[in-house]
Amino acid sequence: MKTILKIGPADHGRTVTVEEFESGQDEEGYSSELIDGRLYVSPLPELPHDQITRWILRTLNNFADEHPEFLNYVSGAARVPVPGRARPSQAQPDVTAYRDFPLHLPIDSVRWRDISPVLVVEVVSEDNPEKDLVRNVELYEQVSSIREYWIFNPLEDSDHPTLKIYRKRGRTWQRPIDVPAGSTYTTKLLPGLKLVVDPRGK
Repeated sequence: MKTILKIGPADHGRTVTVEEFESGQDEEGYSSELIDGRLYVSPLPELPHDQITRWILRTLNNFADEHPEFLNYVSGAARVPVPGRARPSQAQPDVTAYRDFPLHLPIDSVRWRDISPVLVVEVVSEDNPEKDLVRNVELYEQVSSIREYWIFNPLEDSDHPTLKIYRKRGRTWQRPIDVPAGSTYTTKLLPGLKLVVDPRGK
């Protein structure tokens, strides 16, 4: 019988294979990523983080329903393979959006490692803001399909988070765009979307 790796805080920094990681199970209260061949284990975020994540998931899913030519799949549990690193890496954004998700294939034939998104979203976590503000900026730049990276920051005011946007020109990020709380963001990546940065507005 195959042994399933149970991943918890004691495993943070542990070296594992892609197969071990993909077949592993997170301990209750934690989530894990594979970064440069090592486990990165984080506690599940608090309620403000969850509320923002639910809001942006709902917003992007509604957009995808109306505009499947621009987005055809949105997930809150995707794993994004990061190529070009010395050791295997699979990040887990808070929200991941795809333009060409293979919906025509049988469900059990699709693996996260075989697909790649156009948009990733993170909500800054109080326990480790560097992960979203620094580490992931580098990681997501290396994924050629990702055209934008959105970072919602609720640390100063949970009810009025700000938004930082990284957009690619070619293979590299342009200067980030800061969107204040309550302001509206539009993007050519998602024509027709008018994102008001206000998770409690709807």
